[in-house]
Amino acid sequence: ATTSKKSTPQCQLCNANPANLKRPSTHQLICKPCFYNVFETEIHQTIVKEKLFKRGEKLAIAVSGGKDSTVLAHVMKLLNERYDYGLELFLLSIDEGIKGYRDDSLETVKRNKVQYELPLKILSYSDLYNWTMDKIVEQIGTKNNCSFCGVFRRQALDRGCEFLHVDKMVTGHNADDIAETILMNILRGDVARLQRCVSAVTHNTGGGQVPRAKPFKYTYEKEIVLYAFYKKLDYFSTECTYSVNAYRGFARELIKDLERIRPQSIIDIIHSAEQFEYNSKKVTQQVLQHCEKCGYISSQKLCRACVLLQGLNSGKAKLAIFEFKGKVQQRKMNKFDGGDGEKQRTSTATAAKLPPLRAAGVSTKDLEF
Repeated sequence: ATTSKKSTPQCQLCNANPANLKRPSTHQLICKPCFYNVFETEIHQTIVKEKLFKRGEKLAIAVSGGKDSTVLAHVMKLLNERYDYGLELFLLSIDEGIKGYRDDSLETVKRNKVQYELPLKILSYSDLYNWTMDKIVEQIGTKNNCSFCGVFRRQALDRGCEFLHVDKMVTGHNADDIAETILMNILRGDVARLQRCVSAVTHNTGGGQVPRAKPFKYTYEKEIVLYAFYKKLDYFSTECTYSVNAYRGFARELIKDLERIRPQSIIDIIHSAEQFEYNSKKVTQQVLQHCEKCGYISSQKLCRACVLLQGLNSGKAKLAIFEFKGKVQQRKMNKFDGGDGEKQRTSTATAAKLPPLRAAGVSTKDLEF
């Protein structure tokens, strides 16, 4: 008796090529060329619909060497040339001073500079603050280290934008990240941030910071991973060794559980938050000024970075965490992870040890069948 081989299904978009993958966001069976096309086209549509850029603008692409920022640099250069956006692109990276992690990922960034033929600027915590994350963790441990890194990183990126004289910064925040941030802000009761986190372009109304654009606002993390995998892009896949206790990790696990049950949940969370209506009378709006010490934008006399630096330099770093706004509840500040600067990947300790596709929740079923 002869055994018949299971026929490979055709791509549901072009009906011409064999399907290579099941698209995570729609569960459509599609071929690689169609996947590349819809992935890139949808990002272009987000850029156009949200009016992220204007012709002639200079953009700093925040890169870390990870999959999100590597795909971002690749796609931004591609779309800029394909659709003639007329943008001038730069790569901007931050060296937090984490041996065995950031030093290795920066080598990837340097290769990306050559591959994409884009100018690169690297700023370090050591140069800006005279501290590295390794030294900070030696003093405070790993419980609140993300609070320091998030604050320092946000300011470092803004300093880099000032140095490059750019009009906007582009970050690799994807749909998963935004859905996580929405949940975190709801759980914290942080209405002000809840309003901002769903915007495709964020900036302080008081000025002083370069606007940040998110072309991946509606792009699933799994699809970014698959794009990088199939395109064979050069990216660094190791997780940050200090992020295992970050609060975002708990929100991430919840989002992943929802996605397994219903993939549309991620986009639904974003669309729901976009429809929220806020009582402006009850939402406290911060009055922005400039830090008396460093001149950075701040809602207090001293910016968060200077408050934390004072704590580090005086040996009272743990107490400094609770001095962001004077009298702040300790329980709330323990959950603070440093805002919405360039994303730091947070995961469980086990996820850091998994292969890059599996760590992002991509199974072999997503690759082929």
